[in-house]
Amino acid sequence: MPSNRVVHIKVADDSAADGAVVATLRAGIERIRAELDVSPDFPPEVEAAAEAAAAAPRLPDLDRTDIPFVTIDPEGAMDLDQALHIERAGDGYVVHYAIADVAAFVSPGDPIDLESHRRGETLYGADSKVPLHPKVISEDAGSLVAGQVRPALLWTIAVDDTGEGTDVRVERARVRSTAKLSYEAAQAAVDDGSADEVLQLLQEIGELRLARDAARGGVSLPLPEQEIDIQGGHWSLEFRSLLPVELWNSQISLLTGFGAATLMVYGRVGLLRTLPAPDPRDVQRLHRTARALGIEWPAEMLYPDFIRSLDPTRPTHAAMVVASARLLRGSGYVAFDGEVPAEPLHSALASEYAHVTAPLRRLADRYAGEVCVALCAGEPVPDWVLAALPDLPRTMQQSSQRAKGYERAVLDLVEAGLLAARVGEEFDGVIVSVDEKRPDHGVVMLAELGVEARIVGEDLPLGTDVRVRLEKADVDTRKVELSLVRS
Repeated sequence: MPSNRVVHIKVADDSAADGAVVATLRAGIERIRAELDVSPDFPPEVEAAAEAAAAAPRLPDLDRTDIPFVTIDPEGAMDLDQALHIERAGDGYVVHYAIADVAAFVSPGDPIDLESHRRGETLYGADSKVPLHPKVISEDAGSLVAGQVRPALLWTIAVDDTGEGTDVRVERARVRSTAKLSYEAAQAAVDDGSADEVLQLLQEIGELRLARDAARGGVSLPLPEQEIDIQGGHWSLEFRSLLPVELWNSQISLLTGFGAATLMVYGRVGLLRTLPAPDPRDVQRLHRTARALGIEWPAEMLYPDFIRSLDPTRPTHAAMVVASARLLRGSGYVAFDGEVPAEPLHSALASEYAHVTAPLRRLADRYAGEVCVALCAGEPVPDWVLAALPDLPRTMQQSSQRAKGYERAVLDLVEAGLLAARVGEEFDGVIVSVDEKRPDHGVVMLAELGVEARIVGEDLPLGTDVRVRLEKADVDTRKVELSLVRS
């Protein structure tokens, strides 16, 4: 699943004041797009190519429309990459996971392909997005919409009674989702006992996989969504509680990524998602953040165990999960053909791993999926894939930097907006980091708001409880300025 933080707008009513706040947000996002030179719109030649491709997709011969897939996504989502079916097999399970087949619509070197390489991934922010592919593909013809026959990469994964994947294969197939479920609807069905077997088995496998994750020493960070709650012309930023079904669902995606990496390592060709071990300074900063949020983190507890101990349904814990994303710094991709990379691991997952489950929203997944299809079929990896592999890590690094810049700018906008009416107020906080090169610049965690903000001042007391005053919160410039209140 993509690692972007998603921010939604929640409007209490249709008052003029609330409408003005939404308009301010929209205007701010437009400025951010202009600054970063990104747009949700596509050049005319790309839209024309997408329209033509959507009208004539390359459908595979294998028909697996007999499998009653379901999609489980956020309410209102239209770019549906994944559809799921699970069945019992003796003491274990068989997972069928259909992934949208973008290559059924996109040809190497065509206008859609070239534009997707320029974009790299979908950008998210405050109910707006800059998509990787035109909507006629990403939200219509290529999306696994319920009731529609779609081309897909069909992953079949055998899972034993401990939750361990024991066999994996992927092939092209026609599939048809039978239902579109929201996270809320799926969770409600599990909770009230009306869930069908697929959801019941999703819970079983999800909980088994989470236990294996803990035993392996891995830690995944399903970032909670945030909501901008607009009421009476005022806005606040809140974390939306994660539902258990979201964690179970993400475990199926991770299971598939582990299987894909196994195929690639064995076949000595592919594109792995990698992450070095965390910088000890980042772990120390997280200890300070935990203290600022009033969360106990015993000194002897390793950070994977600490993160697993968090309850994302609690606002302060959700803020801690978001802050822990700092440990993902340095994540990237490594392409290889002939020799397995010297550093193939994703340290947070304690294993080799590959991105293959979100091709509508992430460029790398299309290529990684093609490698796995070829390996499972015993065929050579297509030349167009091999030709692109060496440049993909750099392309994805650039798109990741752009996505992080977009995300950070949107959050800066939101934080300036929610603080704008509180200029002059004082808050308790903890200095969680100080810039080594500029020791008068740091970051303070405001416990009351669960917000990290920049602070400037001499002799910033790292790791110390402080009282700070909000000097400025400018929505137009997205600047927040805080100062220490000296006793």
